[in-house]
Amino acid sequence: MTLVEVAARLVNHLTSGWSAGQEVAAPQGAARVTGTAEALGGDGRRTPRVSPAEADALAGHAASFRAVFEAVHEDDVASAVVLLNTALAATGARPQLDPLPEGGGWHVHFHGSDDSLAVGWAAGCTAGLALAVGSDLAGRLGVCGAERCDRVFVDLSRNAGRRFCSTACQNRTKTAAYRARR
Repeated sequence: MTLVEVAARLVNHLTSGWSAGQEVAAPQGAARVTGTAEALGGDGRRTPRVSPAEADALAGHAASFRAVFEAVHEDDVASAVVLLNTALAATGARPQLDPLPEGGGWHVHFHGSDDSLAVGWAAGCTAGLALAVGSDLAGRLGVCGAERCDRVFVDLSRNAGRRFCSTACQNRTKTAAYRARR
């Protein structure tokens, strides 16, 4: 699910909306470049160098990824499929095996070696989302259930019962419910 998690991080780093009760604006300029690099890095990955043009291109893809998460969250898988098929065609996603640089084994990429960073990541994330939506993993894509939060997440829990993007949003919701009962 790594590519799907990267897609979620791109959405959460590059799109406007609400996060933990605070309104957030989509980053611009240098903040967009930094946010893109942070979204692509992490989880033991090296943080790549991202140009402003690549950050702008990935911000556009992040908006379409958000629409996929929202459609799946609203049980409108047909709309998610239309969005994904359009994105797969636009990015030219095509699976191929490439050797790992360390000299051992192979890795599946969904782009050519001559594609840009933005096209490569967009194709990979789109293909990852398509594989999730096209399988029984569509229910693992979610939008935070907390009030005034629309950050997306990939539910990796054992029972597929995750409803919030973070523990902070879960605690905020539980505290509000407790106070409402008092």
